[in-house]
Amino acid sequence: MFIKEFRVVMPVTVEEYQVGQLFAVAEESKNNTGGGEGIEVLKNEPFDGKPLLNGRFSKGQYTYKIYHLASKVPAFIRMLAPKGALEIHEEAWNAYPYCRTVISNPGYMKDNFYIVIETMHYADKGISENIHELPPEKLKVREVVMIDIANDLIQSSDYKPHEDPTKFKSQKTERGPLVGKWQDTVDPVMTCYKLVTAEFKWFGIQTRVESFIMKAERRLFTNFHRQVFCWLDRWHGMTMQDIRRLEDETREELDRQRNQGTVRGMKADSD
Repeated sequence: MFIKEFRVVMPVTVEEYQVGQLFAVAEESKNNTGGGEGIEVLKNEPFDGKPLLNGRFSKGQYTYKIYHLASKVPAFIRMLAPKGALEIHEEAWNAYPYCRTVISNPGYMKDNFYIVIETMHYADKGISENIHELPPEKLKVREVVMIDIANDLIQSSDYKPHEDPTKFKSQKTERGPLVGKWQDTVDPVMTCYKLVTAEFKWFGIQTRVESFIMKAERRLFTNFHRQVFCWLDRWHGMTMQDIRRLEDETREELDRQRNQGTVRGMKADSD
């Protein structure tokens, strides 16, 4: 089992990020769907009565998605896994500013595979030491990883000049470009604290797969948050009503895309 806490500092307010994140999720879903692969949204509805983070949160928006992922996993897993095993299920309880996401493979791995991502969004520069209220035994093994959306190296295949925070300047807010030690000077500022717990029980490749999962999560978090910032002028000023309408439209488009066209989006590293 791995426990890592990724901290992503962002030059937006906590309230702005709620809209920007949901906008980017909808856009990225479309960018990663096609040719029989991609994201199928089964549920997107309000929830109430589920205690989260020691009972501090209990209502918000629930989503249930299936990821059809054949080309998105490393080659050595594709060789070992039977057909149908590469469908990943995701349940998310978004009680913003807190969100809990559970990723599993109930059709094949069952209880032997899961990823839990617990995210707290908070108005600071990534300095809160135990925002997830972990008990001492988990705090002892947790590893903190800071992500700098402007300065961290990304894969050349992921780089897009129009999604480079060191070059982007918002016309609506005049924020950016992000250069040098930008976290110390930007205003507003907030941090996404993403606590990732992952386990993969498969004798012989367990450590290798868990390592791949954490590497993939860091890649995903880095690229996603670069997009959230560089798409600022596309989503800034939208309301939550606008977002829910966009999500409904996206759900219909995903169903069309998944059944036609070619495979799209971020592929796994070659192995």
